[in-house]
Amino acid sequence: MKKISLSNILLDLSHLSNVGIANWTTLYRFSIGHGIDAIIGNEVCYGAAINYFQGESMPKALKVKWALRVEQIKKDYIKQRLVITKLAKFFHRYGIKMLLLKGYGLSLNYPDPQSRPCGDVDIWLFKESMNERGTLKRALAQKDADELLKRHFDVKIDNNRHHHTVFYIDGVMIENHYDFLNVHSHRSNRIVEARLQDLVQQNIEATKLDGVEIFLPSANFNALFLLHHTAAHFAADRIVTRHLLDWRYFVEHNWDNVHWDVLTKFAQMMNMHNFLGALNAICIKYLGLSPDFGLLIDVDSQLVERVAQEIIHPEFEELKPTNAGLVRSLSYMLRRWWTNRWKHRICYRDSLISTFFVQLWSHLLKPKSLWI
Repeated sequence: MKKISLSNILLDLSHLSNVGIANWTTLYRFSIGHGIDAIIGNEVCYGAAINYFQGESMPKALKVKWALRVEQIKKDYIKQRLVITKLAKFFHRYGIKMLLLKGYGLSLNYPDPQSRPCGDVDIWLFKESMNERGTLKRALAQKDADELLKRHFDVKIDNNRHHHTVFYIDGVMIENHYDFLNVHSHRSNRIVEARLQDLVQQNIEATKLDGVEIFLPSANFNALFLLHHTAAHFAADRIVTRHLLDWRYFVEHNWDNVHWDVLTKFAQMMNMHNFLGALNAICIKYLGLSPDFGLLIDVDSQLVERVAQEIIHPEFEELKPTNAGLVRSLSYMLRRWWTNRWKHRICYRDSLISTFFVQLWSHLLKPKSLWI
């Protein structure tokens, strides 16, 4: 049986017109690992129902399992919406406003938002005031919010991460950001963080969710934040197809609202331009993003294919050890870091040596981050 290639996950049933039983199971597992099980499941279960596929039909047990999984993802999405509105309504009573990062906001770009799985809810809480020059200022309210949550919801606040705290509301994990990026992991992150802080002061978008006011980042903020977030995950560990689709649908829905020339120049300054070029090329070649957007950047075709293969078949596939001691955890991280050094070189301008010591110090400051 052939390995699944990136082109096999295009949302076009013609790519799946001759599938055997073993391939069905492989496709199911692949879709789960890449965060696209609801997206693919909608298409595949429909195709199986109308007997579209040739060859061996999808086993009934798998069809039921897949359909139930799609249903659960959509239920989880609705549950997250309820938690988001609950939090926004609570914070509103204390003059605190809530900006949503990633997750729910990105899902709105998808043809079916409920098919995008959302693992946790990322928020940035702020208060607004006018300074002496009459300019609106947005000030971080993360600490006040955590205290309010402890007092009113009796939640436990986890402070073991560098750029956000963590708590749970109704079983949903919330990351309450005080920085948009982890400025302790790379020195260059401070430059990107400063740009993001400037962008969030310039413009955010107010919207209503189930009648409750929430805020979403501007398109320019999201373009930089999403690019850096994707690059950071790619360099440190891996990204999956859902990350690609996040970018693909974001570009398609926000093309007219992003200063792409500014983003490209900044990406070049931060040495993310080759990754940006590969990301765009992959979305155009494999995921149906129109080349008419003019996002093709001059990037080595071999690099594009290496990035694409890395997404599907990572060079470092060892799973992170659970309940491991300090030595074993450090050994794992060092092996992963060394294997992924080529990815670091297309995502950061920091040298590998300086990054090693910066990250070592970062983990010493927050030792429990080794096990998270």
